[in-house]
Amino acid sequence: MDFLMSGLAACGACVFTNPLEVVKTRMQLQGELQAPGTYQRHYRNVFHAFITIGKVDGLAALQKGLAPALLYQFLMNGIRLGTYGLAEAGGYLHTAEGTHSPARSAVAGAMAGVMGAYLGSPIYMVKTHLQAQAASEIAVGHQYKHQIFPPQSWKLALVAAMVSGIAVVLAMAPFDVACTRLYNQPTDAQGKGLMYRGILDALLQTARTEGIFGMYKGIGASYFRLGPHTILSLFFWDQLRSLYYTYTK
Repeated sequence: MDFLMSGLAACGACVFTNPLEVVKTRMQLQGELQAPGTYQRHYRNVFHAFITIGKVDGLAALQKGLAPALLYQFLMNGIRLGTYGLAEAGGYLHTAEGTHSPARSAVAGAMAGVMGAYLGSPIYMVKTHLQAQAASEIAVGHQYKHQIFPPQSWKLALVAAMVSGIAVVLAMAPFDVACTRLYNQPTDAQGKGLMYRGILDALLQTARTEGIFGMYKGIGASYFRLGPHTILSLFFWDQLRSLYYTYTK
């Protein structure tokens, strides 16, 4: 659970910070191995870079490389924070006397960081290539012509659904847990619930007894169900409409 929660939390943050990553990547590649004043500065500062990319490449370009960025964040932070969490839960960060050891914490954090960075490095490279792609008039650095999915691909739609699903699941998971428990609670002879008075009571009792993470139980299953479910629902809906109009003409 430490791995999953850490990875999902990092993915949620990545959706909002990826535009800054695109800007950072292009500003770092600008003037590569060229003396100051000998090259054209397409991006003067962060704000100018935002405006320039949005105007020339389009607003969608500010989310370039989002798919590998999400995978990178999930792997790197999931492994890094998850491994550190396991070390902490296993008592490896404390001395034989039970006191916290800063040295052990530093070693555990460093090892977890190295593992996450090593496994995430290939994905980071792909992310960088995609984020550097730009229209010729504002291109900086070497331009790789990678294309993860062709236009109108069902795979692109699936990735989009999985990305948007992060925000949806984070917002809806507590209510989904409360709903499941309300439906599953025992009842008296009149059909009245014996554990919860309503959805707010279910949320409050869960938070007080099980903590904030108790309200997010099953979030992994919810997330991986949402993307395919959305795509399949829209796909079947579109196909059924097509068959209907074909045979009713």
